[in-house]
Amino acid sequence: MDQRRRLRLGTVLALTVFATIGIRIVTMQFTESPAFAERGLQTRLDRVDLPAPRGAIYDRGGAVLAHSVEARYVAVDPELVKDLPKTAAALEPLIALPKSELMAKMAKRKQPGGGTSRFEYLARGVDISVGQRVDALKLPGVIVHRDERREVPGADLAASIIGFTSPDLNGLEGLEARYDELLRGVDGKRVFEVGQGSLDAEIPGGYKRETEAQPGSSLQLTIDRDLQYFVQKTLAEKMAPAKAYTAAAVVIEIRTGEVLAQASYPTYDAAQPLKSKPENREDTATSFVVDPGSVHKAITIGAALEEGAVKPTDTFMVGPNVQKGDQRFKDSHTNWTPKRMTIPGILAYSSNVGTIAIADKLGKEKLYEYQKKFGLGEATGVGVPGEAAGALLPPDDWSGSAAGSVPIGHSVAVTPLQMAAAYAAIANDGTWVQPHLVKETIAPDGKRTPAARPTTRQVISPENARELRQMLEAVTTVKGATGVHAAVDGYRVAGKTGTGSRVVNGQYVSGPVASFVGMAPAENPRYVIAVFAHTPGGGGGEVTAPAFHDMMGYALTHFGVPVSSGKPPNFVVYP
Repeated sequence: MDQRRRLRLGTVLALTVFATIGIRIVTMQFTESPAFAERGLQTRLDRVDLPAPRGAIYDRGGAVLAHSVEARYVAVDPELVKDLPKTAAALEPLIALPKSELMAKMAKRKQPGGGTSRFEYLARGVDISVGQRVDALKLPGVIVHRDERREVPGADLAASIIGFTSPDLNGLEGLEARYDELLRGVDGKRVFEVGQGSLDAEIPGGYKRETEAQPGSSLQLTIDRDLQYFVQKTLAEKMAPAKAYTAAAVVIEIRTGEVLAQASYPTYDAAQPLKSKPENREDTATSFVVDPGSVHKAITIGAALEEGAVKPTDTFMVGPNVQKGDQRFKDSHTNWTPKRMTIPGILAYSSNVGTIAIADKLGKEKLYEYQKKFGLGEATGVGVPGEAAGALLPPDDWSGSAAGSVPIGHSVAVTPLQMAAAYAAIANDGTWVQPHLVKETIAPDGKRTPAARPTTRQVISPENARELRQMLEAVTTVKGATGVHAAVDGYRVAGKTGTGSRVVNGQYVSGPVASFVGMAPAENPRYVIAVFAHTPGGGGGEVTAPAFHDMMGYALTHFGVPVSSGKPPNFVVYP
């Protein structure tokens, strides 16, 4: 090949190379440069989460039961810590963690998916002043940023209802868990450009983008803080000397179904929940499953009145015992010779034999029907997670002895709240109203939305409800009746004592469950209170009726209910 030809070929190759390079440069400049720039920017971006303020929980009057306050978190980038022991020693007195634990948290480590860990929390929800003191130390690798902390001003006040959150403010139990999505809102974020190496700080005038956090909504409950405090205090004072294993008290406003107080014993401090036993954090009013015993007799008699199986003036020949199937059911007055008793007398002395005689006239199918109408065997939907449904015995499953046990409140499983709602129906002229804890929700902009209207149904007629209420007054007024300790000075009180059994995992456990469920003023009821207690021994008249007396007396005066203008009837027990 001659020299000129080689020169031309070399020139063509050189021009081709230069043209290719030029085209590539133009392509990168105009089509690929944004992608390269974006990848480069990503390596220089840092992100800070902006926690959404969690909504508060208020009582019916607006008093704070739980809310979030601004705080700080202290975290660490293990890759930037220069002197591990010195850093841990400086932080130990400020965030109350042992030096050894701090060193373990700050040690360099690999992520499960590969790569090194660049962020570890050391403390959440610390006071702003603590965060400022940590920040002032200028410790390499230590991060301080805005955080939130959940505060529960009342500590154990309504703790079993309210529940608590995790350190990152996710609802774990109670209403905090049930309404977590509504309360927690949506976190925001701030993304900004930082320098590299020793210039690892925000670049003034660099890339910055911020998405604002969307605050959560708040809940206003039906609970009255002062009444809740008194009910809890009284429950604890009455249950401690009785050596109660567990107990519950519920106060319902009968017209609306609003739960004004719902107390558990024992309870716990919702501000420090992990120091408590799990069983102490249960809402006993909705999780405590019991055979109600004699408080169920009002349902049996109410159903018989409504079906016309008995009339208010009927009397029954009552002996000391009655045989049903393979069991003999007795009355406490075992020395009785057979006597004729009125229905108020049967309630006053809690006669098993008399109640079974009434149930015989009613029939098992109708009794089962009214148990369901009164709300037994089905969760009320009050709002607390994990509410038990209880259980009923269908008529087809009755044994011969069930004809005696079911009418007097055995072979039946209920919760204290279910029985409170059933008696509220008797108090409310026969209309059952779904009990509920949430009054309204409050949006971040202050807009209030009432809770869904509670479901209602007519269980018995107003006339029969009034007749039954009056009969139940015999329990607190007749000499020697089982509920005389529940009477409240100045007010007419109607109610019923009970002694049943606790059911755990479908099995009975030792120790009776004493109860009293009642209403006042009996002539025009405003409130129903149910008190249940699992104790080593004792019936409703001795254990729970005195607690009811104190709670109802406080509720009536607290809400300014006028004293009763008339007196209860003079009941005849043995005509």
